[in-house]
Amino acid sequence: MIVGTHRLLQPDVKFKDLGLVIVDEEQRFGVRQKEALKALRANVHLLTLTATPIPRTLNMAMAGLRDLSIIATPPPNRLAVQTFVVPWDDAQLREAFQRELARGGQLYFLHNDVESIVRMQKQLSELVPEARIGIAHGQMPERELERVMLDFQKQRFNVLLSTTIIESGIDIPNANTIVINRADRFGLAQLHQLRGRVGRSHHRAYAYLLVPDKRSMTPDAEKRLEAIASMDELGAGFTLATHDLEIRGAGELLGEDQSGQMAEVGFSLYTELLERAVRSIRQGKLPDLDAGEEARGADIVLNVPALIPEDYLPDVHTRLTLYKRISSARDSDALRELQVEMIDRFGLLPDPVKHLFAIAELKLQAQELGIRKLELGEAGGRIVFEAKPKVDPMSVIRMIQQQPKLYAMEGPDKLRIRVPLPESVDRFNAARALLTTLAPG
Repeated sequence: MIVGTHRLLQPDVKFKDLGLVIVDEEQRFGVRQKEALKALRANVHLLTLTATPIPRTLNMAMAGLRDLSIIATPPPNRLAVQTFVVPWDDAQLREAFQRELARGGQLYFLHNDVESIVRMQKQLSELVPEARIGIAHGQMPERELERVMLDFQKQRFNVLLSTTIIESGIDIPNANTIVINRADRFGLAQLHQLRGRVGRSHHRAYAYLLVPDKRSMTPDAEKRLEAIASMDELGAGFTLATHDLEIRGAGELLGEDQSGQMAEVGFSLYTELLERAVRSIRQGKLPDLDAGEEARGADIVLNVPALIPEDYLPDVHTRLTLYKRISSARDSDALRELQVEMIDRFGLLPDPVKHLFAIAELKLQAQELGIRKLELGEAGGRIVFEAKPKVDPMSVIRMIQQQPKLYAMEGPDKLRIRVPLPESVDRFNAARALLTTLAPG
């Protein structure tokens, strides 16, 4: 086992037989670095740990390209960090400093500009004369930085004025207040990580995000600050990451760009294409990029009312959502669960809704057999097969030989059915019997 920093990714580092790579604080690695990790060996297993997955990683997990596990249980006695988004106000800052110092605690003051950090130290000393302030930033000599951090840990000074160098890996239970200057300049994941530096014991912790006038902030910065302020409960990292995904976009799955092509095709089509590709790969097939009508599934037309009536479910948005869920169901179990849920929420299903579920189930069966269309009416109907159906050809021949007046082929891909089916129940029974007969033994 080797434990190391980004240095392990340099070209001169070679591994003899690498099996597992564990990446902690995944949000601090760029796309190229993660691609380099995967390129170390073709079948290397990759486990990434992060409180705030970056949009690209989260999108891959939600699309099924990566497995995702969420640990949302906080340590015992841990309290959520109270978060305030406020403009610079001397009186409020002085009160925040004095409250923390009065209870024997320590503070982080984050000022992410090395050039003006000494001026900020002077300003804070004038604002809170009783504070003992130390400075830490990445341009300091290594030994000096280490000494400052040890002194802060041993409480030789009670305020650490620093840059984002403290973003991860710092665990000082006695520090329970953080003030972030110009919080509008930080990303959502960064703000969450920085807020996580405080409240690491059983004490209530506070985070003050100092922002300028609204006119000086970008719309995205306002969205980020609104999200971080509203999500201040424990275990909010995953929810914040989904907000980050909405604000920044998912990025290209196979490239280095952050923006990607989702806007060009629309979100629904993009997710449908991605889901189709993932499903094909999991089944051991190559994704069919030219799949047209076949990819949309079988078309079942039984000429019966199959819908969610308005008097059963008045809300239009909920009806549309349920239509989408029914059409997206992948198997009979999913359809049954959805039926149980609808009965639980809205009452017993009326006939049109029962028809809708029955047609959805027939569609799944027909799709498995390679049937493009199944149409039945009062006087019969027809079945249209795909180019390479998965039906038993002998069963079709037997049907035609035994009952030539009822069944006949029309061209290479159509089976004509001349059976009187006056009632809707007759059509459903006939459709099920046909699909059962055509299924390969």
